[in-house]
Amino acid sequence: MVEILVWVPDSLLEALDSAAAELDTTRADLIRQALQRYVEDVQDLNLAVERLQDPADSIMDWQKVRNALLDTG
Repeated sequence: MVEILVWVPDSLLEALDSAAAELDTTRADLIRQALQRYVEDVQDLNLAVERLQDPADSIMDWQKVRNALLDTG
């Protein structure tokens, strides 16, 4: 594991410490969790954009999907 030095505004540090205390975790653990979620979100977004740009990917009719989801049959 590597150490990273990051400078943050005082207000962000206060909010971070407050959230860490509320969640009964450390500042470092909360930062690690936040970074992991952010990276996963960026990866998900990139994958979604790739799929939207793929001409071979079929387009589904929203009304058919909606009806299928609502059909409790």
